[in-house]
Amino acid sequence: RLVLFFFVLALVYAGGQVVLQQIASRLPRDIAPQVALGGAALVSVLTISFYALLVGWLERRDIRELALARGFPLLVGGLILGFAIFAAVYAVLWGLHAALWLGVVGFGAALPFVAMAVLPGIGEELIFRGGVFRILEDMFGTLVALILSGALFGALHMSNPHATWFSGLAIALEAGVLLAAAYAATRNLWFPIGIHIGWNFTEGGVFGAAVSGSGGGHGIVKMPPHGPSLLTGGDFGPEASVVALAI
Repeated sequence: RLVLFFFVLALVYAGGQVVLQQIASRLPRDIAPQVALGGAALVSVLTISFYALLVGWLERRDIRELALARGFPLLVGGLILGFAIFAAVYAVLWGLHAALWLGVVGFGAALPFVAMAVLPGIGEELIFRGGVFRILEDMFGTLVALILSGALFGALHMSNPHATWFSGLAIALEAGVLLAAAYAATRNLWFPIGIHIGWNFTEGGVFGAAVSGSGGGHGIVKMPPHGPSLLTGGDFGPEASVVALAI
């Protein structure tokens, strides 16, 4: 069950990303963000559909962990929490003179980051929290599942651009453990999905930072990092900073 959930969902998610990247590279730049957002929604629906098929086939039950009646307010709360966490990171960086406030740029530059936030926010949560963490918890209990799924999540992010051993550790704790704990506390996947989307969009779309080593440079506000990589996260982005890890 663990192997099937991981590889089937990862294949749908990663395959969808490859197709979207190929399509986007052939489109005019003025319509690429809109097409990417539509594509992200389509791949997300496909991933949810395959998750539902796996649950029905292997577990013979309804997907109560994706119930929207309870999940919608948790999704909204997660979005707010994800925004608040990363806004706090930048507030501390600004207070430490490790981020420079250069003013508001505008909302136009943030649109490409919506797809960048939604697609991994849904896809990775279904794979790692709905699949890996939930099944490991059935096998070994919550604590061991938090450690193992968090370690796997951090290790797989080591293949991202500009990754280091510290960025892998930071992702394992900040995202792997945090998001699994968010699911364990609520038993609804929309809460970690909301946190993940809110976190990614705030990091890249609001502050224009690199998200797990990718993108960066344009956001709603212009607030470039300034200072040692230990504080700013370097080229990987603020997720790899001691500030984000502490918060």
